[in-house]
Amino acid sequence: MSERARILVVDDDEGIRRTLAAILEDEGYVVDAVESGREAIERSDRRIYNVALIDVRLLDMEGTELLTKMKDRVPRTRKIIITGYPTVQNAMEAVNKNADAYLLKPFDIAKVLFVIKDQLRKQEEEGRFNQERVTAFIETSVRELETKTAGSKLK
Repeated sequence: MSERARILVVDDDEGIRRTLAAILEDEGYVVDAVESGREAIERSDRRIYNVALIDVRLLDMEGTELLTKMKDRVPRTRKIIITGYPTVQNAMEAVNKNADAYLLKPFDIAKVLFVIKDQLRKQEEEGRFNQERVTAFIETSVRELETKTAGSKLK
């Protein structure tokens, strides 16, 4: 990635927000940290993030509810659920609502950084793949038009 990746940390625990922000900024990421789902939506409306780290339990909504709200607003943002209260139910709900990854608190920082880098790599690959598909579509459309135009001139 040529630009520094932008990460949004959404957690109601100020200590976790500060710690994650400091670590991620030391790694070279641009980080914004908010405590509620409403704030996360407002920030996402104003700025594009590559990755969002979303706590399962927020002040104003469940993190899985925020996943659903962000899916339509920022579909390319990679969404990672973080929780200190892992259950099979919230893990399944996160997967069903299109979480890209699921991390447990207390954090293994090396794992957090690995998962973020992996999600950024996947995002970049998806972007390249989509670009290639658009290019192929345009090239095919141009060839079809050229063939139709050439056929019209022969008549």
